[in-house]
Amino acid sequence: MSEAAVKKRVVGIDISLEETIFAVVDVRGNILAKDSIPTLDYPEINAYVAALSERVIALVEANGGYETVRSVGISCPSANFLTGCMVNAANMPWKGVIPLSAMLRDRLGLAVAVANNAMVVAMGEQAFGSAHGMRDFIVVTLGSGMGSCVFSDGNVNLGYDGYAGEIGHTCVNLHGRQCGCGKVGCLETYTAARGIITTARELLEETDKPSLMRQEEKLTPKKIAQFCDQGDELAIETFRRTGEALGLGLANYASLVDPEAIIFTGGIANAGKWLLEPAKKSFDEHVFHNIQGKVKFLKSELNDGERDVLGASVLAWKVKEYSLFK
Repeated sequence: MSEAAVKKRVVGIDISLEETIFAVVDVRGNILAKDSIPTLDYPEINAYVAALSERVIALVEANGGYETVRSVGISCPSANFLTGCMVNAANMPWKGVIPLSAMLRDRLGLAVAVANNAMVVAMGEQAFGSAHGMRDFIVVTLGSGMGSCVFSDGNVNLGYDGYAGEIGHTCVNLHGRQCGCGKVGCLETYTAARGIITTARELLEETDKPSLMRQEEKLTPKKIAQFCDQGDELAIETFRRTGEALGLGLANYASLVDPEAIIFTGGIANAGKWLLEPAKKSFDEHVFHNIQGKVKFLKSELNDGERDVLGASVLAWKVKEYSLFK
């Protein structure tokens, strides 16, 4: 194959509850063009796939042409890399088993790889971010849900059926909160966005202490973190309790896999010290004593608006090339 015939671009797609972002990315990880659609505007999956495909094709044609693109990588919740399906995504509008890879491949005519967002983010962190050069680490994503991916000896640990890493759906309280997955007491019911807001509301009911949170009509983790910066005691306690649960869950995790570092990504990780300091304290109290004090807690340094599409672009290079247009 001549040098001119080698395709040097891929498309990375990040599907989240609020927004689907897609970008044309070159071999060095440079984002050449980017666009988005509101995910919730398409509650029916076929309409969503049709709209996404149309917009991806338009973006590619306006930025170098279809003949320059090798493949597509997709990051989305509850996706299985081995099957290419989104499976029973608790926080997404489409339920059941959705053959997302096949649906996009049929419309785009290109190879498509799909994986859960934690795995995709981990691949991006190893290629471009805080995990560069590491072989054994965990990436944790904290947003509308909670997910993770383990790299062991330089490789992603997928598990037997491709579901390894679902730390958000491990139980930390036998009589705890109801989770969207159908179980009770899952870690993400305390550490994801809804869980943090629930903790804040519980605190406001427990005491009559003044708090900036009482004046807020619509609480979000971001606003609670801002109140922490202003010295609000109940906001700080909200993240302390969140961090305590997070540290406990991660201590159990790390005791099994012995990582060099745990890297935190997602919007909730932007709470910074208010979350990570109590999480580290709880972690060190509960982790296996031989690795106590040795596991680094790192916040991702990649841009929040680019991390997932960059990881999806890394995923795209992993899939075997296929095209209807050769």
